[in-house]
Amino acid sequence: MSLENKNAIVYGAGGSIGREVAKAFAAAGARVYCAGRTRKNLTPVVKEITNAGGWAKANVVNALNEAAVERHAKSVVAESGSLDISINLITRGDVQGTPLVDMIADDVTGPVLTGLTTNFLTARAAARHMVEQGSGVILGLNSGSANGSPMMGGTGPADAALDTLFRNLANEIGPAGVRVLGIWTAGLPETLSPEKLAAFSGGPEMDDEAFQGLLEHLDGMRMTKKSPTLAQVAATAAFLASDRAGAITGTFVNVTSGTFPS
Repeated sequence: MSLENKNAIVYGAGGSIGREVAKAFAAAGARVYCAGRTRKNLTPVVKEITNAGGWAKANVVNALNEAAVERHAKSVVAESGSLDISINLITRGDVQGTPLVDMIADDVTGPVLTGLTTNFLTARAAARHMVEQGSGVILGLNSGSANGSPMMGGTGPADAALDTLFRNLANEIGPAGVRVLGIWTAGLPETLSPEKLAAFSGGPEMDDEAFQGLLEHLDGMRMTKKSPTLAQVAATAAFLASDRAGAITGTFVNVTSGTFPS
């Protein structure tokens, strides 16, 4: 696939998934604006892309700040002439591993408010420019937990909010030539560690045997009995952002199980 002559913003480019998506976009020929809260996390991504012969630039942007997001989108268009791809991979602060009846309200509502706010702001900023130019792709990502995932806290409600936001936005701006769609994926082994899991659940760290058991359990839950890799998720994002994806819009591609939902 080719993203030649495309200008892309990757919000959350300093994270594990954001880094791979930014690299995949650049490898396909896009000019990639790596956006995030701290330059420290963005600089290594930009360096890796440029060392590989791609084009990337680090921009510090608080994606929860409405004015900052609008300014950033305008600056990309002013500098490059268009905004063709926008993907939001900002961390929501999900708290998991505790029964809902034992959770405090802020831990449940926090991911919903953060996820919906940041995705709305970045999608709206991109959509305004894309509608005017008559083309563009807006992408998002969540775990696909909206239809029921126990012990996931506010993750399910947050995913449901994003699913609805993206489907409604796709219906509104599709006639202008702008596609809006997302990726469902969860439990990527390369993004997990005993330390991260403990931070999510608030419990003690797993030992190596328990952690390996968890990874095997995740593999067993997949339709294909094999977990997706970061590279596969990034390649899916690059394909969806490309012209080869045709008119695909208003839906979420399920990378977690290997199926495409209707």
